[in-house]
Amino acid sequence: MQLNFQKQILPHLIGVGIFYLLIVFYFSPMVFDGKVLFQGDILQWEGSATEVLDYRAETGEQLLWTNSTFGGMPAYFVSLEFPGDITNTLIKILTLGLPHPVSGLFFGMVGMYILLLSFRVRPLLAIVGSIAFAFNTFNLLSLEAGHNAKIWAVCLIPIILAGIHLAFEKKRILGTALLALGLLLQLKFNHLQITYYTLIISVIYVIVRLVFDWKKDGLPEIGKTLGFLVLGAILAVGGNIGRLATALEYSPYSTRGKATIETASAGLDREYAFSWSNGKLETMTLLVPDFYGGGSSTPLPKNSATEKALRSNGIDPAQINGFVKGAPTYWGEQTFTGGPIYGGVILVFLAILGIWAAPKESLYTFGAVIVLFIVLSWGKHFGWFNYLLFDILPGYNKFRAVSMALGITLFAIPILGMISLERLIQKGDLKPLYIAGGIVGGLVLLLAVASGAFLRFESPNDVNLPDWLATAMQTDRKAMLSASAWKSFGFLAASFVLIYFRLKNKISDIILGSGLIALVGLDLWTINRQYLHSDSFQANPGREFFAETPAEKEIGSDPGYFRVLSLTESITNGARTSYRFHSLGGYNGAKLRRYQDLIEYQIQPELQEFIGKAQEGNFDWNGIGVINMLNTKYLLAGQDANAVFQNPEANGPAWIPSTIVPVTSNEEEIQKVGEIDTKTQATVNTEEFGSIPAGSGQITLTATEADKITYQAEMDQGGLVVFSEIFYPVGWTATIDGQEAEIIRTDYLLRGLSVPAGSHEIVFTFAPSSYYSTKTPMIIFQYLIVLSLIGGVYFSWKKEN
Repeated sequence: MQLNFQKQILPHLIGVGIFYLLIVFYFSPMVFDGKVLFQGDILQWEGSATEVLDYRAETGEQLLWTNSTFGGMPAYFVSLEFPGDITNTLIKILTLGLPHPVSGLFFGMVGMYILLLSFRVRPLLAIVGSIAFAFNTFNLLSLEAGHNAKIWAVCLIPIILAGIHLAFEKKRILGTALLALGLLLQLKFNHLQITYYTLIISVIYVIVRLVFDWKKDGLPEIGKTLGFLVLGAILAVGGNIGRLATALEYSPYSTRGKATIETASAGLDREYAFSWSNGKLETMTLLVPDFYGGGSSTPLPKNSATEKALRSNGIDPAQINGFVKGAPTYWGEQTFTGGPIYGGVILVFLAILGIWAAPKESLYTFGAVIVLFIVLSWGKHFGWFNYLLFDILPGYNKFRAVSMALGITLFAIPILGMISLERLIQKGDLKPLYIAGGIVGGLVLLLAVASGAFLRFESPNDVNLPDWLATAMQTDRKAMLSASAWKSFGFLAASFVLIYFRLKNKISDIILGSGLIALVGLDLWTINRQYLHSDSFQANPGREFFAETPAEKEIGSDPGYFRVLSLTESITNGARTSYRFHSLGGYNGAKLRRYQDLIEYQIQPELQEFIGKAQEGNFDWNGIGVINMLNTKYLLAGQDANAVFQNPEANGPAWIPSTIVPVTSNEEEIQKVGEIDTKTQATVNTEEFGSIPAGSGQITLTATEADKITYQAEMDQGGLVVFSEIFYPVGWTATIDGQEAEIIRTDYLLRGLSVPAGSHEIVFTFAPSSYYSTKTPMIIFQYLIVLSLIGGVYFSWKKEN
């Protein structure tokens, strides 16, 4: 059977062409001028990853341990690549060479288009839903912030669900292949929170299908389908076995793993995990984007109430201009937000229309996803439910920023909305349109004309403003909500009219589809441009951000082996120093748990006390024993050369303590390490490592390589040698004159060895089997997925034709 180009190919080529042109148009500075987005989180990541990236560029090999961030940690969660890995090539091919990370939005549209087609939504409506999904503000704000892995992980959900759905629709080979491909790429981007959410979506879908299909198809048929899907998941896991193995190996020792301090809890602290919880009323931004005033810092229009109030109170014009350009308009319950979570009032209207128009299976599946993830995003504001899940769901306590769940809500809304509209057109029934239009339109209209009657527009931050300015701000917030609601009402009314005339057969599908594409695109574009615009793109933001300062040049002239502690950036959330030096600080959401403990219990208190004394002229270098044991030779207090302070009491790369302080618990050890003289004393947990004698002699660092470090010891008396290197119990081996020796953890998180008397060469090598033993099978699985995709497309085409 010959393919009908006009019916079977052309609509899809048009759809993909529209998606491609939208990316090219919106992100033209990236596509044509080679500019990049100024992404704060990506710049911090680049600082952490520079050592790994430079080594890969110079040698073509993967650096597995990096000393540039948090004193030293595995590079698995910084930047990890495998030789022969074809996923980057697959992404380039599948996204037609578009630049990262906006290529993820393109793939998200293609994936959503395939998913909607699999639900038998006509191509033009599938295009509408795909655009609404990719260009919602959740994705664009995440892009502006630099959460590239999160964007890609979310944008891969449609192709994963399309695979599951096609498998249940008896296209098992193609469905299995699409599931394997989508999950392969999602696991590659290593955003486990989004993958966890994807699993929840999949479970909901499968449960609904089981309820509706078990009588019709029988359990054996359903079991066969599930078997194929399990095979697809196995292929995807196999194609990432190296990444997963290294992640699983590292996770127990990270902040996401088991607590080390005996009185602390495992996983993330509940208060920390729920610190970014969406307010219940904040869900209204799905309909009216400026319901809560937009972002935490939003420009006000000319002659706003705030500007008039500032002017009438005699404020300097320059100060007025600065304030109104970044006014604190947000009055919601989060401590900070880059902007509202908005996916288009039209799509929300169509999703609500699904209550009366959608097939029951789709309504139950995607309705449940929408409601569940809205509730999850409320976090601590719906505590009894979310705290229960946090405590009982396996692995759920590893994640934070529960407001992220709204990204899944904005995934489900376009699906339910387009399926509902498709079914409505097929039936030609006006009643659901009237009901949904009346409910949504009435609510939006009420907000436009009467929001001041039941909302106060007060922000917790208003207490920092004089009363006259706070009152003016509240007036402007009310005006913003009203204007935003009127705008939403306009788009809603326009879409209602289009659908009404289509149901009356007054217009064609092409006019309906084109009109909805224009309305949805314009609606989202006007919102997104407030947060991601031409000024967001720069030629090379990293060049300016990492430009060498006189202070850094001063430190860089020292060829020695040491660490640097910057006083100008957060020790837990700043990696500019890591760009050039081995740093005590860094930027990583999964640092080693013991290092986090040391920061909280010792480094920060030591540093605060040191700075307090230094401001009085007393540089108490001996009072920072923990910082000294981390071989912190320089403290950096600014950009000028005179802002560099050399620490004369840094312990150096290794030393031999004269006294061993035995401890029996982690809690005792972390307290002791802040009390002892770290040059002459060292703690050892005797419950884990037994009794270790003190020695005497000299120890010298002789060579440092990527994953290898060498010392020469001259021991007058055998005993413990302490190395100013971070202890990590997996992958590191130590040899003394070629004979393997047990690495002892000392001083809570440093490495130690019991070295016999005499002259010895000591070598530490990092060669984790989780990386080396998984490289080859991982690549084999990736090629199997490609072959299964080719086979799935072929057999599906053959069956249909």
